[in-house]
Amino acid sequence: MAATLHDVAHLAGVSIKTVSNVVNDYPHVRPETRHKVQRAIDELGYQPNATARSLRSGRSGAIGLVLPELSLSYFAELADEVIAEAEKHGLVVLIEKTGASREREIAVLSSPRMRLTDGLIFSPLGMGQDDAELLAVDYPLVLLGERIFGSPVDHVTMRNVEAARAATEMLIGLGRRRIAVVGAHVDEGVGSAALRVQGYQDALAAAGIPFDPALVAYTTLWHRANGAASMRELIDSGVHFDAVFGLNDALTLGAMRVLQEAGFRVPDDVAVIGFDDIEESRYAVPSLTSVDPGRASIARTAVQLLVRRIGEQGGRPADPQEVLVDFEIVPRESTGTGSLAVASSSAATPAAR
Repeated sequence: MAATLHDVAHLAGVSIKTVSNVVNDYPHVRPETRHKVQRAIDELGYQPNATARSLRSGRSGAIGLVLPELSLSYFAELADEVIAEAEKHGLVVLIEKTGASREREIAVLSSPRMRLTDGLIFSPLGMGQDDAELLAVDYPLVLLGERIFGSPVDHVTMRNVEAARAATEMLIGLGRRRIAVVGAHVDEGVGSAALRVQGYQDALAAAGIPFDPALVAYTTLWHRANGAASMRELIDSGVHFDAVFGLNDALTLGAMRVLQEAGFRVPDDVAVIGFDDIEESRYAVPSLTSVDPGRASIARTAVQLLVRRIGEQGGRPADPQEVLVDFEIVPRESTGTGSLAVASSSAATPAAR
């Protein structure tokens, strides 16, 4: 049978209250008593009742991470980063997948499962700017992504416009003038696609290159198959292009495969750059130049902000922050620039609202 608090107290020769004080790490326990109790715990293999401890402390020691999907490498790698950072704070992470459904995202904000956690890191893809007020929940929450801005909670996001502009400028610097974009979303006002297309257009305008709508390939979800399909449509349209900017790496890898199947040489005929710098990018053939949007910084900052909010419970909370993280361009074979210096943004900037 599992050892009990009473068994530990009996072996250590102390009261049950003293054992409880040691288990809950109360400071006012003599070192010799703490050592004696800990030795008894180790000998008996006693495991504290986590549920009872959480009821006493009001903390579960767990945080939630809500993501649109895990099949996309970006989100899987982000989850790894969040878990690693949470472990540094003694926290475990419970992951919920919404499938980018607005209804499921809204439901998860009030889900009983999330009430088992101390706070939530939330990355919506179905919700939009009009849903900002739904984030005014009564528990610690940190927002990720580019679907909602100016919300009542801390928000960690990337420099989409600046990063996309830098990626496009890199292609222009290589002498490319007919730069296709893969992954735009029809009629999107706020979101990653709209912001990255804006950065692309800004770079063209600054270089005096006319914007050609025929070079913009639209799709829905940013998966490899959709990138491949968009590239086939672009090639079949007969439009001339000498570079491709894929709005995420999954799209770009699918598009690059179709380019090669169609006889285009990468990067000789068409230079290619992606966005996200997922692990697969460095092992593609050719290896894919990509924007690293600061995924590790996003995870680290989000967990740190959430831990701070958890610690504020019961006190006066600080004003919400919007934090923009650093990015860099990682040059590889798909642009023939593996030895060039890396372009990057300024350091992560918190902007308190």
